[in-house]
Amino acid sequence: MDRLKIEGGYPLNGEITISGAKNAALPLMCAALLAADSLVLKNVPELHDIASLVALLENMGAGVTRTGAQLAIDAASVNSTTAPYDLVRKMRASVLVLGPLLARFGTAKVSLPGGCAIGTRPVDLHIEGLRKMGAEIELKDGYIHARAPQGRLRGAEITFRTKSVGATENLLMAATLAEGRTVLHNAALEPEITDLADCLIAMGAKISGTDTETLEITGVEKLAGATHNVIPDRIETGTYAIAAAMTGGEVVLKGARLDHLEALVPVLEAAGVCLKDDGNGNVTVTRKGNTLNAVDITTAPYPGFPTDLQAQAMAMLTIAEGAGTVKETIFENRFMHVPELARMGADIAVHGSSAVVRGVPRLKGAEVMATDLRASVSLILAALAADGTTIVNRIYHLDRGYEKLEHKLGACGAKLERIAA
Repeated sequence: MDRLKIEGGYPLNGEITISGAKNAALPLMCAALLAADSLVLKNVPELHDIASLVALLENMGAGVTRTGAQLAIDAASVNSTTAPYDLVRKMRASVLVLGPLLARFGTAKVSLPGGCAIGTRPVDLHIEGLRKMGAEIELKDGYIHARAPQGRLRGAEITFRTKSVGATENLLMAATLAEGRTVLHNAALEPEITDLADCLIAMGAKISGTDTETLEITGVEKLAGATHNVIPDRIETGTYAIAAAMTGGEVVLKGARLDHLEALVPVLEAAGVCLKDDGNGNVTVTRKGNTLNAVDITTAPYPGFPTDLQAQAMAMLTIAEGAGTVKETIFENRFMHVPELARMGADIAVHGSSAVVRGVPRLKGAEVMATDLRASVSLILAALAADGTTIVNRIYHLDRGYEKLEHKLGACGAKLERIAA
């Protein structure tokens, strides 16, 4: 497995262009299954997760063409409604083909996605909602076997027990072709869901209540092709903003949207970070003084503090003055980066779902191991600010969610190099 060698202590200075959001692009790609025309997506990042979903769509018979950052998906020739285990296991978001397949073809066989390093992410809310829409579903031999009687789903009133991004996306897509009206109560509010709804509307779907917890969808007979720009990646934006803060440099984040990071901005400002938005998608990030201040963080569903930025924020706290707390409310195993940060000299005490982080003057380079996508990048942020050399092992996680990370950081003065296995 590839490793990343990082020489710390160099401030980042320069420009970083923010890529399209992986978590927006994946459901948008699945939405292509709803139409027999081509869906053209722009600003699609080149990532392993995107490639995994392309392989799944092609396995079903869809035609997929990439031209630079543009992805054209033609689902007219889909000849299989099965999503096999060998492809689904590589990436959990593959389960998002369930709703579109069932809505358009009336049948689907989708492998259960299995476990996840940062905790269980069950699909029971997806299944409960589809059953309310009339689907007959059986779990057998590790697969979800689903069928819509008479070949079409029916509109329904669905209230999610807990907020779920994936279930909201799956049922939103399924409802666009269902007979009648569907109302999704307690829907998740993430910007990626609004982006999906905007694309579906461009394809001919009738959706109201976007940006709210209640989505109303009136089913139509069919959807058409469209062209859609994927929103910028808010997690990538936050990650590089924290990197600039930790190294003490000045970085301009191009194509960023701070309105998608309303919970992060006040945290960074309280920590002593200056964020200047020119109104044209350019955000300049600098540190106000020579040091950072400790802050308290609690993760929560959007618009709360993103769990996908928790590890990065914790890395920042390891070199802040004072003691800060991090409370994780989304995933039960999302402190796996703590022992690795401790190897670099961090002072972190974990108590159940909370951690107390006492800042140290300097971190020290060490050999560490990445355990998941966001943990991986938190170790890189720590390495950038540390004295000496850090080796980050198992960086294949990074290739799932950060496009051209080494190039982007290297262009801003970071000293890092990928070491091939």
